[in-house]
Amino acid sequence: MSAKPVDPMRSFVGVMSATLVLEVIVVLLALPVVAKLGDGLGTWQGVLVGALALALLVTCAFLRRPWGRWVAAGLQVVMIACWFAVVALGVLGLVFGLVWAVLLWMRHDVARRMAEGRLPSQQTTPSE
Repeated sequence: MSAKPVDPMRSFVGVMSATLVLEVIVVLLALPVVAKLGDGLGTWQGVLVGALALALLVTCAFLRRPWGRWVAAGLQVVMIACWFAVVALGVLGLVFGLVWAVLLWMRHDVARRMAEGRLPSQQTTPSE
């Protein structure tokens, strides 16, 4: 019985989901900044941080779909645009935007090598 071939793209969904969950935690850590330095948690700044964290968390459910990773990347652009509302979100948007750029580049590179048949899991081992 032959083993089912490994799909490297499935692992990227897990990595992207883990990245989004870490991002949600870090974004929620901006709430004390809004409470102390901003206008407070009950204002539009607090709602913005909460809504962004919720949007990032919900996006985890859609990463298996082809457009899900682009929604996640789009949320990074939204976070960078939030620089004008909450500077901490803008800084986080830059940091996580770089992380997502690297993740999408790595996914593209693996897909290209997979199409060329150059992945180690695609190599045949000589029979002994």
